Amino acid sequence: MKKLAALLVVLMLSVSLPSDVFAKGPAKKVVDYVALGDSLARGVTPDNEIGAGYPDYLTERLRQSQYMVDYDNFSVPGATTDHLLGVIKQDVVLNNIQEAEFITIDIGANDLLSALPNPAKLPAALKTVSTNLNAVLAAIDQHNPNAKVYVMGYYNPFPYAPAEQQPQLEELLNNLNGLIQLATLINGDTYVPTKDIIAKNYQTYLPNPSNIHLSEEGYQAVAKEFWKKLDKSKND
Repeated sequence: MKKLAALLVVLMLSVSLPSDVFAKGPAKKVVDYVALGDSLARGVTPDNEIGAGYPDYLTERLRQSQYMVDYDNFSVPGATTDHLLGVIKQDVVLNNIQEAEFITIDIGANDLLSALPNPAKLPAALKTVSTNLNAVLAAIDQHNPNAKVYVMGYYNPFPYAPAEQQPQLEELLNNLNGLIQLATLINGDTYVPTKDIIAKNYQTYLPNPSNIHLSEEGYQAVAKEFWKKLDKSKND
């Protein structure tokens, strides 16, 4: 319904405006974009405020290109994979998923963060991420098999932790990203890595040593990584 309404507006404008208005360039494609995920998709800042997340910057890039974008962000700070399974069953979210051309997701880090105080729980948390993410992606495919779905891999949120802790953190991050990437590929979707790009400049992208959230520049860098993947399939 939203796309129909947008197309009707374009049609009305085409009738009322002179033809030379549209001679400046091709008509823009109307698309629906749905963002799902945790605090990174919501745009939580290094000071724990709500700002612009990577989906907002990705939407800017789309609008600066050839798209008229209907953008809905259903991400929730602190969301786990269990939470996301519940979110996609909500009528308003499901309706938007069914209409979406583009869907982005970042989820899973909070499952592990909650288990970090008790490392014995980490294997079970990783298994939960794998099971739930596969269920989320399968549900999206069931309701909208034509949507382009892009799933984010995580960066190291603790680059300022002591050096002796970094090997264990690296292993845990690689395990998480490996499970996310595998689920993404199994479901025919696109994996978007962010680990290396954020590692290039922790001081700029993760400026608060006691906070795991990205700066404005960090979210822009992540949005660029999504854009690189998105751009390749724009005209499919």
